[in-house]
Amino acid sequence: MTAFADRAIEDQIAQWRSYAQRHSALHGPDVDELEEHLRDQVGALTGAGLAGDEAFLVAVKRMGSLDALSREFARAHSERLWKQLVMTPGAADEQADTKRREVFVVLALVVAAALAVKVPTLFGVRLNPDGYVPPFYFRNASLFVFPLLAVYFAWKRGWNAMRALWLGLPFAAGALFANVFPWPTVAVPPPEIPDTELLTILHLPIALWLAVGVAYVGDRWFSGSGRMDFVRFSGELAIYYVLIALGGGVFTLFTITMFLAIDVNPGWLVGGWLIPCGAAGAVIVGSWLVEAKQSVIENMAPVLTRLFTPLFTLLLLTFLATMVWTGSPINVQREVLIAFDLLLVLVVGLVLYSASARDPEAPPDVFDALQLLLVVSALVVDGVALAAIAARISEFGFTPNKVAALGENLILLVNLSWTGWLYASFLRRQRSFAALEQWQVNYLPVHSAWAAIVVAIFPPLFGFR
Repeated sequence: MTAFADRAIEDQIAQWRSYAQRHSALHGPDVDELEEHLRDQVGALTGAGLAGDEAFLVAVKRMGSLDALSREFARAHSERLWKQLVMTPGAADEQADTKRREVFVVLALVVAAALAVKVPTLFGVRLNPDGYVPPFYFRNASLFVFPLLAVYFAWKRGWNAMRALWLGLPFAAGALFANVFPWPTVAVPPPEIPDTELLTILHLPIALWLAVGVAYVGDRWFSGSGRMDFVRFSGELAIYYVLIALGGGVFTLFTITMFLAIDVNPGWLVGGWLIPCGAAGAVIVGSWLVEAKQSVIENMAPVLTRLFTPLFTLLLLTFLATMVWTGSPINVQREVLIAFDLLLVLVVGLVLYSASARDPEAPPDVFDALQLLLVVSALVVDGVALAAIAARISEFGFTPNKVAALGENLILLVNLSWTGWLYASFLRRQRSFAALEQWQVNYLPVHSAWAAIVVAIFPPLFGFR
């Protein structure tokens, strides 16, 4: 068998295993056993003289008679020949039962997320009293939803109770640090939220999203492919969430219009229930849609990356040219720092999402050169921001915002620098694209670790100011 044929079979087996690991009824050892059986079948068939593709198809067919998983895998990949080989009577009923159970679980979690937003009202922390939303809700926004999302993935991946209990520890710690510190509590809006409280609001979701990733990936967290799957999921969830939000905005507009037509102010319904509960439940619904419609969204990913990469590149280049032309330095204020960090994080996210949508075996092309230009532009902007932050610190001293921005920009500097080097090496054909992909997924925990440090250490370090 040629090396090309070996690689083709390995790719097919890897795809089969990836699907099997997402199966809610299977644990890691079960998947290993099934894969070993599949490999034995393929080896025996190729030894008998069958070509690699033929051997794989026949092996999957034989496994279809042993386990319903193969039939589900065949059904999920309708464009593949093995669908016609392994579909058997009764398989549709089994899949329908599984889908019904999952829909029930998702609906239960959606209701739980919506009600979780209203639970603080029972303890006197009202949502949207007189048009003011207490900072408590912003600090705890991720805690209303992320633990339930982790429960969904733990259930879907077949986690046992003990593993799920360990998974709950990060969320318990997040709830502790979000609420144990002596944040100011007033009945009216304060002139300004303390810097350390705002940093907690911004960084806690980043820290806790890593725990959701562990639940999503399961036993594959320490493999690069597993974390890249989570990157792909995160991007797809963002797309679905925006689409749901747009639909929800139209629904809200119609709700307001209808109630106003009968001279009833629907503010209590819209601000107190519809928007907050809908925003929480939409995270669960969007995650379920990503899981259920992966084959559709995968076709969307390359289109989106090719659309937004040139736009963000043009934005960064225009900004740099304008700054040089006018000679205006960056104004290092809190809102400006947040905006710059969000922009750079979006660039890193775009690079990650592009990598998740790219065939790692494909040769470099013009789009890869454009990606490198985007990374270099972001690297220059990051360097300019770092210089401005360092100058302000040396002149006016340390503040929570400046230190947080300094750390985040240093983390982004390391990420972008090595990413640019790996992209350049790939374009010169000195390294494979897999090296860049591996670097990105290995670096993911660094962002969450820094976010956890900001949430847990910065408030007492800077006196809760």
